[in-house]
Amino acid sequence: MKKTLALCMALLLAALTLAGCSKEKTYDSIYDKIMDTKEMHVALSPDFAPMEFVDTSKTGQDQYVGFDVTLAKYIADKLGVKLVIEPMSFEACQAAVSTKDVDLSISGYSRTPQREANFELSDGYYTNNESNQVIIMLKENAPNYTKPSDFDGKLISAQNASLQYNLLTEQLPNAQANLITDLGVAILEVINGQVDGLACAKGQAEIFKASHSELDICPWEFEITDDANVVMIAKGETKLLEAINKILAECLEKGLYAGWYEEANNLAMSEFAKEVSIED
Repeated sequence: MKKTLALCMALLLAALTLAGCSKEKTYDSIYDKIMDTKEMHVALSPDFAPMEFVDTSKTGQDQYVGFDVTLAKYIADKLGVKLVIEPMSFEACQAAVSTKDVDLSISGYSRTPQREANFELSDGYYTNNESNQVIIMLKENAPNYTKPSDFDGKLISAQNASLQYNLLTEQLPNAQANLITDLGVAILEVINGQVDGLACAKGQAEIFKASHSELDICPWEFEITDDANVVMIAKGETKLLEAINKILAECLEKGLYAGWYEEANNLAMSEFAKEVSIED
């Protein structure tokens, strides 16, 4: 009887131990989780050269390259943790930050009132002509667009949940906004005459222009009040925000951004560069 009781107690203790081990560890903050697991999971949409795209000569995590990837690696190195890139669509990146399925997202974000209300946004980091926002269209048409009224009634594409869409609806209210998710498909629609133009960052537009001789950038550009990009973090995660802002201040002080951008832009022009859209 005693042996049976002892065996039952041992089995119960083992079951309780296994149940305890199966529970996922909880943390007071994302920063604490990053420092404990020694991994930083960063969401990005690799369809936005030279900020984030794919180097087809590489595989695995190494294939993700661009300015934002370099920045993410620098932040991870400074924190003493491993960087894990989580590729997904631009919209999914923002949703993943909200639900804390990733630790943060670095994907060419500009500061907007809506994002400020829903996320913690870092101090700005500067990326040369990525801060300029333009419209690209067929070369024979582009020179004619020098003022907002020239776009009246025109069908202009912009990525969903992007700064470009906000600028398009605010500064060109008489144009027709065409929501898109895939920039590669969108630029082909411009070339094929399905839409009149595509709103995008100037750096991205220059890469499209270099790849497609039939395209050019309109002389008129959107007015930008804040020309910096930001890191996106879940609301309330101020500990991680403070750590990242400290690292960004160091990047600025050391003058790292210009070199990173030039390197990313050169790589974006190579034969191995590819913008990859991730389906949710």
